[in-house]
Amino acid sequence: MNERRLAGRNLVRLARPLLMIALAGFALAACESSRGATGTGAKAGNDDGAGDGGSLQSAAARPGDAELRAADRSRGEWLTHGRTYHEERFSPLEQIDAASIGRLGLAFATPIGTTRGMEATPLVMDGVLYVSGAWSIVMALDARTGALLWRFDPKVPGRAGAHTCCDVVNRGVALYAGRVYVGTLDGRLIALDAKTGAPVWETQTTDPKQDYAITGAPRVVRGKVIIGNGGADLGLRGYVSAYDAEDGRLVWRFYTVPGDPAQPQESKALEQALPTWQGGEWWKLGGGGTVWDALAYDPELELLYVGTGNGGPWTQSARSHGDNLYLASILALRPDTGELVWHYQTTPGEIWDYGATQPMLLADLALGGRVRKVLMQAPKNGFFYVLDRETGELLSAEPFVPVTWAEKVDLATGRPIEAANARYAKDPALLRPGAAGAHNWHPMSFHPGTGLVYLPAIDMPYGYVEDRPFTIEPGFFNTGADPVKGSETMTTAGRIQASLLAWDPVRGRAAWRVDHAFFANGGTLATAGDLVFQGTGDGRMRAYRAQDGELVWETPTGTGVVAPPITYELDGEQYLAVVTGLGGGMGLASGNPPAAVLASGNAGHVLAWKLGGEAKLPEPVAITTPPLTPIDEALDPTRVEQGRKLYIRYCGHCHGPFAIAGGMLPDLRRSAPATYDVLPSIVLDGARESRGMPRFDGVLDAAELGAIRQYLLERRAALVAESARN
Repeated sequence: MNERRLAGRNLVRLARPLLMIALAGFALAACESSRGATGTGAKAGNDDGAGDGGSLQSAAARPGDAELRAADRSRGEWLTHGRTYHEERFSPLEQIDAASIGRLGLAFATPIGTTRGMEATPLVMDGVLYVSGAWSIVMALDARTGALLWRFDPKVPGRAGAHTCCDVVNRGVALYAGRVYVGTLDGRLIALDAKTGAPVWETQTTDPKQDYAITGAPRVVRGKVIIGNGGADLGLRGYVSAYDAEDGRLVWRFYTVPGDPAQPQESKALEQALPTWQGGEWWKLGGGGTVWDALAYDPELELLYVGTGNGGPWTQSARSHGDNLYLASILALRPDTGELVWHYQTTPGEIWDYGATQPMLLADLALGGRVRKVLMQAPKNGFFYVLDRETGELLSAEPFVPVTWAEKVDLATGRPIEAANARYAKDPALLRPGAAGAHNWHPMSFHPGTGLVYLPAIDMPYGYVEDRPFTIEPGFFNTGADPVKGSETMTTAGRIQASLLAWDPVRGRAAWRVDHAFFANGGTLATAGDLVFQGTGDGRMRAYRAQDGELVWETPTGTGVVAPPITYELDGEQYLAVVTGLGGGMGLASGNPPAAVLASGNAGHVLAWKLGGEAKLPEPVAITTPPLTPIDEALDPTRVEQGRKLYIRYCGHCHGPFAIAGGMLPDLRRSAPATYDVLPSIVLDGARESRGMPRFDGVLDAAELGAIRQYLLERRAALVAESARN
């Protein structure tokens, strides 16, 4: 069995650890994908017209370095991912406030052409809205009307969808000097002409023979495009790179974990990290530490801040003992050279998928009787960190959700004091937070008026236990944690609770909290109108009073929202905008999808509201469910149990352990009867690889697939029986 799996190392790409949340009984939607509408990479036709459209003509040289440094002065625009380099996602616009918000109406709803997850932050410049979507497709819209100006499809091959843990998403683009920059799922960095969408240059940032994927948004700093990637759990080594914005030339690369200790390391920082990797042959496994999201920049200090991910594999018995720098760390780099200035490790010796790749905020706070330049982060491990961003000194670290893996963070040493059972082994340990994290990629915002940080928080435990015996399979999903025992432990964990949390970083405590009914929700936006905006996974956009969390407005969005909203101003009118489409790791892991998702088929849109807006949401498309006919086939309980374990281990990361789809893609229990008969073609021969479904012929044999088929039929029979009772 192991020899066959090793032979198929490049044929199977399974999910990142975030989807271990699916093992709680939630199901990830099928790997089969519905591709968005395609384009040519040049200007697309626009049958509806593009409004004045002429605003694109003035985009030739914008924004430059000086304008990005002073992005806050462009009060009506949204020029970079977090609106400014400080990533605070606060807008000075105040036309929409608690008094006027009752007149807020839909300005436009532009279809994206996909039913997959949408996570991007739109950018707005010169009256044009730029947004990326599933499969790394980029669109430019008239920001007044939503009319399509151009669409670029990088033609990501469907098989690249299997390199990701958490849907074929993209979190946004970057703007610089008349160009739009996007990282693609298959590891490319592409520069587009902002006026036409035509490609200017393209660079492969990863080894295409390895399983790297890009889902994060690039940033442009001092003429360089900064981009990372994901794939720590697939046997990869993390790094972040800077490319010349003009021609795509690699300027520098910073590896986050050491390489082969018998060879010279790429930097002094890695030489210093090497002693923290004790034993094992991590360099043959990659080591992890991928930079798949968090980036921020301080133009005054000339420091680029980078968050690094979890170890690969998770377990140190399979990887290496010691602190394992620079896993789960915040790094301060020189943006011109990639030189490390300081680092802070949030989770030394990381074994829980507690990466520090969550968004970071830069702000000035009054602490200890003086104003400090700080960096704030709420990473997956459940502690809210405040650091001096000039030196890396830890100023505070307090739990913002229930935390059981550590008692506290020792401010004197900067290290967590771990709980007795935190370092799991052969016995399961039910810990909070779980692998999904207390806070994931969903952006948080900071309001300088209230001094509060608004973040999407989640209380979701996980049952950790080592996978024994464990064999490293390069190119495969290697965590070292047993997904079968872990899921069985987690099913007893109780209710999952998601919240919008207003955190006071000075006092180190929650100011207020609003609980949500659904566990997957969007990022946040704070405005000078003293409002906090957040979309919800069950299909609503909401506004809360920034001081106390009072709900002042909500409206339906047609389907679920996990992306963060933005706001901008044109012709004296303030707009609120967001992309819709439930998805991503937590969004797809919904065993009971919200009604709005089912009603709309999860059709994604770019939505924008303004005062007096009179547009209407598209009518939901009626979703017809084929009759659930029983299949008369004898089931062998022993084979069903074998199939259950194989399914959880090799299929559950994408399809969910109980084969319950999340509403975005087909429910495997409801497949047409003929589908079960062609499983060998789909699963072993790769008949649907072009649509994102990987082939497993190097991992599973016909007998094992037959056992999985028995399990699927058992799940179908249970659903038929349940339907008959109801």
